[in-house]
Amino acid sequence: MVIAPRVTVGVAAAGISSFALLYAPQSVLPQLAADFRLDPGRASLAIGVATGALAVAVLPVAALSEIVGRRRIILVSVIASAVLGLLLPLAPTFESLLVLRALQGVAIAGFPGVAAAYLMELLGGAGVAAAVGAMIAGNSVGGMAGRLAAGLVAEPLGWHGALACVAGLSAVCAVVTVLTLPASPPRQGATPGRGLRAAFSLRAAFSRRVLLAQYGVAAAGVGSFVAVYNAAGFRLIHELGIAPAIASLVFLAYATGTLSSGTAGRLVGRYGKRAVLVASLLIAVLGTLLTIPDNLAMVVAGLIVLTGGFFAAHAVANGWAAAEAPEGARGQVSGLYTLFFYVGSSVGGTVGSIVYGTAGWSWLVAFTAAWLLAAMAGVLAEGRGPRRRRAGEARPTSPALTL
Repeated sequence: MVIAPRVTVGVAAAGISSFALLYAPQSVLPQLAADFRLDPGRASLAIGVATGALAVAVLPVAALSEIVGRRRIILVSVIASAVLGLLLPLAPTFESLLVLRALQGVAIAGFPGVAAAYLMELLGGAGVAAAVGAMIAGNSVGGMAGRLAAGLVAEPLGWHGALACVAGLSAVCAVVTVLTLPASPPRQGATPGRGLRAAFSLRAAFSRRVLLAQYGVAAAGVGSFVAVYNAAGFRLIHELGIAPAIASLVFLAYATGTLSSGTAGRLVGRYGKRAVLVASLLIAVLGTLLTIPDNLAMVVAGLIVLTGGFFAAHAVANGWAAAEAPEGARGQVSGLYTLFFYVGSSVGGTVGSIVYGTAGWSWLVAFTAAWLLAAMAGVLAEGRGPRRRRAGEARPTSPALTL
């Protein structure tokens, strides 16, 4: 079948483009702070406003895709976000940069908000697994490549040149997506009214305690994770005296997440979802604690452990939510998980940066560890309540939402 390779290339390119743009400013936050005379908390808004805008936009965009078509939404998403990325280096003030980042977050929402549904419509159950795998790989590569590319060139080119390089990479990927992404087949019986009612009928997605626990893991887990990485550049550069290009190499720790998320999926079959999720959250807590000493090796080791624990927890929670979604509400559960994920990224990342800027690294570790332990407590508390066992529960998959 000719269509499968085309769609695999298209969604992988869209994932690289979207997530490279979304998180590229994270590695140049110290340069933004120095240029605009900001504290770490305000500088982190360059990440927080984009992920917050994405969270707000993801459900309305998913609803809009029922009317105008999912391929069209994806194409508009990658083109608009790349164009906005090219405009970012021209921002004369930090406030104007934040406006562009908010618009970019809304634009990016079109890809994670509808990609899985697009693939299911196009390929069906038999062919969707490989394409989803390519999408996840593209998301992961994009998130890491955007941070690395920006960090490696930030010293010679400044943050303007760093963001321009990432925008150029994303523009190339957007062109690949436009040229390769095939059209969806017409949906039978779809009407605008029915699509909107389905998209906003969320009561069933809040109907089970187990789902609420997974939303909590999504929000608290990613909030802790982004908070630590937002502040990591400041600590490595200003406290440990590491050059910006070398400091950006810590984002290679993201590769640990690919390994740990797959491993978590296999362990679930042996030990169960709750045990693996709790263990993953405890590993993430351990990772944050390892970063406390003023020792580069310990900080790097802690970030690797934190990354592995977070991505494992995210994989289990994401798959658990999908397995427990009520019949007829799978789209709503997926949308809400995405919403909580990016709200957590925005709020947690910003609050954590403020804590670091005002109280220092040890307090940031204390706050993020508390968020992770709170998520774990929610998972354990849900397990004490009555729960209906369901036959044929799916194992968790690797996370489709990538940082």
